Amino acid sequence: MSALIIRLGGLLLLLSNVACAEDLWDLKRLDAPPATEPAESFGASNVQAVYLAGEPYKGKPTKIFAYYNVPPGATKEAPVPGVVCVHGGGGTAFAEWVQIWNRHGYAAIALDTNGAVPRNLQQSPDEQRHDWAGPLRYGFGEAGDDPHDQWPYHAVTGVILAHSLLRSLPGVNAEQTGVTGISWGGYLTSLVAGIDPRFKFAIPVYGCGFYHEGTSWNDAVDAYGRERWVKLWDPSSYLANVRYPMLWVNGTNDEHYHLPLFQKSYRLPRGPRQLAIRVRMDHGHGSGWSPQEIYAFADAVLGRGPQAPTITQQGETDGQARVEFTCESPTRVDRAEFNWTTDSGDWRDWRKRKWSTQPAKLNGENRASAPLPGGTTAYYFNLFDDRGLLVSSEHVTLPAP
Repeated sequence: MSALIIRLGGLLLLLSNVACAEDLWDLKRLDAPPATEPAESFGASNVQAVYLAGEPYKGKPTKIFAYYNVPPGATKEAPVPGVVCVHGGGGTAFAEWVQIWNRHGYAAIALDTNGAVPRNLQQSPDEQRHDWAGPLRYGFGEAGDDPHDQWPYHAVTGVILAHSLLRSLPGVNAEQTGVTGISWGGYLTSLVAGIDPRFKFAIPVYGCGFYHEGTSWNDAVDAYGRERWVKLWDPSSYLANVRYPMLWVNGTNDEHYHLPLFQKSYRLPRGPRQLAIRVRMDHGHGSGWSPQEIYAFADAVLGRGPQAPTITQQGETDGQARVEFTCESPTRVDRAEFNWTTDSGDWRDWRKRKWSTQPAKLNGENRASAPLPGGTTAYYFNLFDDRGLLVSSEHVTLPAP
């Protein structure tokens, strides 16, 4: 009985102090690369397939499937940067994602966060779970369980362990690593960014925080317990810890992560931020790793490529919206577009919010403007540099007429 009281007391203390990552994640211990063993490749080529030793789940050992690879020519004397790739719902570890980053000159590791293997990418990974799986993603687990037995803890820990393995690989520069994730992987990227300070950049695609303020998972959050969810597992409780650069990628009409929650999330980190928001961007893994801004951003952060234009101010005066920006040579802004909507209502009703686009006028070297159409309820600018890459301003909401 006394042992039970001590355990419950420790759990209550943990829940009351979860704002510090160390209360949940033993970062000093997780800094060591995990034990690995070879795994079936499931037909993938030019990558290594492994199981990583994961955290215990209800007292039983777990394993995490992952693909990784280091580009040819990378050596201890000439190391390359690395990136951790985190899949979303319906996804798993993707060898193709590793290969894409390899072609950009990066080592990469893609892990499965749901105890599955990429046996059949035409079926749900939930049907491909292996014998050493941890908790299922759906439902987040029982709120009364030890947090160390719940899915977000295991998923974040898997990302941290994959990062530790990546940093240990021959030919990888351990001081030049980043993380990117798509959808649920974007959520995990937003969460782990505030927990693992070893990363030098983070790129959430679609995913963000504030799940408790109007997302597709409101019912699951309420069933879990809203206050406990926010303290333990919502990125909004961790993003203010981030000091390094982040690129936030999304679309105007995303069905799961709408722009107001996305904005509240990207305003929390204390490091530099860049936005890439496309009108009606598709939601999916291929769509999520395709934007070339992702790879250019990583290069710029690590000094491997030019910096994107930086937006410094925006606003509207006398019926004109404007955005101001700076460019570092040799980058220049070639064109700008103005995106707006006259629809209003619940942002979760994404199908009813129509966005329109028109060219914006470039005024000199550091300003773009456009007339505000009557009835505009929200707008933002996209700037396109000489490489065809876009940088977005924040969206601005206006009172409905």
